[in-house]
Amino acid sequence: MLHSLISAFLMYSRIPMPQIEWTEKNRRYALGFFPAVGAVIGILLIVWRLICTALQFDRLLFAAGAILLPIVVTGGIHLDGYCDVTDANASFQNREERLEIMHDPHIGSFAVMRVCLHLIVQFALLAQIDSIQKSSVIACGYVLSRVFSGLTAACLPSARKSGSLQSFVKPMHKQNTMILLAVWGLLACCALVIIPILAATGLAAGGCTFLHFCFYSRKKYGGVTGDLCGWFLQRCELAILAAVVLISSILEVIA
Repeated sequence: MLHSLISAFLMYSRIPMPQIEWTEKNRRYALGFFPAVGAVIGILLIVWRLICTALQFDRLLFAAGAILLPIVVTGGIHLDGYCDVTDANASFQNREERLEIMHDPHIGSFAVMRVCLHLIVQFALLAQIDSIQKSSVIACGYVLSRVFSGLTAACLPSARKSGSLQSFVKPMHKQNTMILLAVWGLLACCALVIIPILAATGLAAGGCTFLHFCFYSRKKYGGVTGDLCGWFLQRCELAILAAVVLISSILEVIA
């Protein structure tokens, strides 16, 4: 279990970890610990929110730091997947061609434009997060997005027979991995009990994005890849953020 936890952080973060042997045995439960990376990002976000409040930093400075945190922790691995899938989708080629485009390490103009728009929208929404309550929901969203992403990798067929995702899926102990993901999801939901309306909104947004991705990935690609999971994760986190900002604004207007 400990080696699987370390394997998850070695793959999906840039946090220094003890070096272990990269064996299938050590990756058996790694996907089940994927949400732990989101928990680290969430904790750092809450700490950053507290610092900004204590030092009376502007909302724009908070938003800039909040965008940087996931990229610094993960090394941008999920944004990379977002770019690859964006280029593949923009090609309007058949399934095999799109998979080859995703495998290409070069970035296309469509990916550059889309990721810039994605970050601009994310920055604008984060600038509306002005309380520790809202920040807590967004923090738990980093965990939930990885729970959903882990579920897609564990339950949906793989679109490719090789790749980074396969190095975790092939040796995976499915039952225990699903239990671990369920526990992470439960912990995230329990942490949000004190903010029921915002929590329900964020969870609903993440769940709808998850259901759409399950249908979309199977229809367009015949399954999932590591890039597709990264693309989904970015969209899921943005959906949760947008839902929280929208519902909190509505509640403030009503009040």
